[in-house]
Order: sequence, then C-alpha cells, then structure tokens
Amino acid sequence: MKRQICLPQLPLAVYREVAAHLRQVPGVSVGLLPQTSTEFDYRQSQVGGLEIDDEEATTAAQQQVERILQYYGDRFGAWQAIAPAL
Repeated sequence: MKRQICLPQLPLAVYREVAAHLRQVPGVSVGLLPQTSTEFDYRQSQVGGLEIDDEEATTAAQQQVERILQYYGDRFGAWQAIAPAL
C-alpha cells in the first residue's frame, strides 16, 4: 500500500531516523516529502511527511512497518494521513 503520513512537529532528524528504519524492511521504499507551508514556523517540521510504499512487502514486513510507526507514534504523537493532491 502506498501512503503519505506526517507528524507536523516532528524534527527533521527524527523523520530521517524513521525513514532509515523503514528502509531496512524488505520490500519497503520510503521518501521524505518537502514542506509545503509558505510561512516559516519554528514549531513546524522542516519535512512535509513520509511517503511509504510497501506494496512489494510481505505481510510480515508490512506488520513490521506498522510496529516501527507505532513506536515513533507512541513517543511523538499520532501519525496523520496526508490527503493526495488532486
């Protein structure tokens, strides 16, 4: 499944850490999305979110992705789905 998620106040370094962990899961590709806000805000992340594609991953690998996201979600807040651009 391909999806885009974000934690609006998650620091850039943590986004990179999450992406690095997810890339270790077989069949998963991850990209960092650019920040789309037109105004700078120190409380807002420098990253717009993550794009995760785990369509090629096994069920076990997809469950590992969910466990990784849950780990970070427990520490930094709930992940939010980003609506695809029309």
